[in-house]
Amino acid sequence: MFETTRWYSSRVQCDVTLSRWGHAGQPVLVFPTAGGDAGEIDRFLMIRALEPLLAAGRIKIYSCDSVAGRVWFGKDASPEHRMWMTHQFHQYIKHEVVPAIRKDCHSDDIPIWAAGSSIGAFHAVAVTCRFPDMFHRALAMSGTYNLMRFIERPDPTEYFFVSSPLHFVPTLGGRHLDILRNRHIHIASGEGKWEDIGESFRLARALGDKGIPNWVDSWGPGWDHDWVTWRAMMPKYLDEWTSSKS
Repeated sequence: MFETTRWYSSRVQCDVTLSRWGHAGQPVLVFPTAGGDAGEIDRFLMIRALEPLLAAGRIKIYSCDSVAGRVWFGKDASPEHRMWMTHQFHQYIKHEVVPAIRKDCHSDDIPIWAAGSSIGAFHAVAVTCRFPDMFHRALAMSGTYNLMRFIERPDPTEYFFVSSPLHFVPTLGGRHLDILRNRHIHIASGEGKWEDIGESFRLARALGDKGIPNWVDSWGPGWDHDWVTWRAMMPKYLDEWTSSKS
């Protein structure tokens, strides 16, 4: 079952799209790659790879537009605006996307899983670490976590600091950290072309230093930074995780 909705978001100052595949099961929000939209995972055949899980009612897949990714890499705006937009994108997820998913699932508090590849992995980890009361698990595939190397300034603004796991996770404490220590972040990466598994280990160290459960899973040199890899990864992990729930 496929459904898509569209509305104007004042938080990110543009029209946004949220698409859904499946009729029942664990809700999973999939973040697109840098310039992707809500339909990217369908065009790149991820939905086809997930079809057995969708048909069995074990997962419901949601995806939104990569508003922050387009702005970040478009470079039409100032570095400060691009950093602000990353924060606003996460606020849009918290205040608009999560309520829409929970309404669709007929539950005010259903736990959501986050997933994504490349820049999508950054956002999957970020929203799980920022909003652990909403997101209970993250699947980060071939992630790019040090986004400061793509910006034309040496230091983050306050808006980006609170949006980037490598920056804000080391500062966490109190009840927020207590909740996050009961979540799990799975960090998967190939070691083939265009991959940098060093980014995954850097993130894992930041999480591990705060006692946040995580695991780096290397798929080795035969797996590139590409959809072929991600179409193999996501069905495998979601199959395992939803099987363990039953």
